[in-house]
Amino acid sequence: MNLSKGYLLALVGIFAYLSLQLVLPFLQYVLGALLIAFILFPLQVRLENYVSPTVAAFALLVLAIVGFIVPFVVVATAIAGDVARLLQGIDPEALQLAEIERLIAEETGREVDLAEQLTGSAEQIGTILLDQTTTWFSAATHALVGLGVMLFLLYYLLKDGTRLMGWIRTVTPLPDDVQNDLYSELSEVMWAVLAGHVLIALIQGVIAGFGLFATGIPNAAFWTFIMVILSLIPLVGAPLVWLPAVGYLLVIGEPLLALALAVYSTIVVGISDDYLRPIVVDRYAQISPAVIMLGVLGGIYGFGIMGLFFGPVIAGALIATVNVVDDNYDRLENESDTI
Repeated sequence: MNLSKGYLLALVGIFAYLSLQLVLPFLQYVLGALLIAFILFPLQVRLENYVSPTVAAFALLVLAIVGFIVPFVVVATAIAGDVARLLQGIDPEALQLAEIERLIAEETGREVDLAEQLTGSAEQIGTILLDQTTTWFSAATHALVGLGVMLFLLYYLLKDGTRLMGWIRTVTPLPDDVQNDLYSELSEVMWAVLAGHVLIALIQGVIAGFGLFATGIPNAAFWTFIMVILSLIPLVGAPLVWLPAVGYLLVIGEPLLALALAVYSTIVVGISDDYLRPIVVDRYAQISPAVIMLGVLGGIYGFGIMGLFFGPVIAGALIATVNVVDDNYDRLENESDTI
């Protein structure tokens, strides 16, 4: 390597590092834009046969807002409402402070005013919350800015996606057929995770959630969300929620509702997994449940909430890349020798 090439590579490394620092504060939103752009890009390509790329990208941006962002906000609001009701459901009178004070006096010989202590603690908590107002405002501002970045990036990923892929192909030092194999493998992995696991988990969680709503389980929206998340993890799934729900119905004296929820969840939710997953996954790359579990759990630690989606994709992409290397390595090595 001569000095000029080394200098250029050093510049690439420096600017790549600085660019990464620009992306990291909004990593979740950038990953969200990439995810939605991947899902909508086939529609972008089809729409460009009838309208300009700008019009197609703007139409799909509106679709993304209506189909992805607004439902997410609605679900988040419903979940927040359930959490608030959970907290409000704590009855201070049920604590029986007077009885607790009497027992403490009998055991220790000291009189304690728990109400006063709780009031003092509440005042301290109020002071802390007031001090955190600036932090919350900053977080809300960051979320709004991040949402704007996501929408802006999504629009240009759709509008210039074809040109971007062409540029990537140009600068990638691989033959066209090898690039075709690589991108085809990566696309299959992405769709396998999205359609074969994320979509199935969403369907399972929602179907199980209908049972919670129908049987009157409190805060059903919150528990439905939990079941969707748990269904992303192989061998875990919705039973971790609906089985305790069945037990709750038995405890409160509703055996018929408990039986109905158990039968519904076992049969209907089980069928959705046993039949839908093979139908969907067989269309795309097969990914081991072990890879999915490692990707989901490790992805959450590495990438936050978006790691639920990108963790399995990254793990599957490694396997796909190794397969492409194994299929083409000898040929590429021979080509480099002839050059």
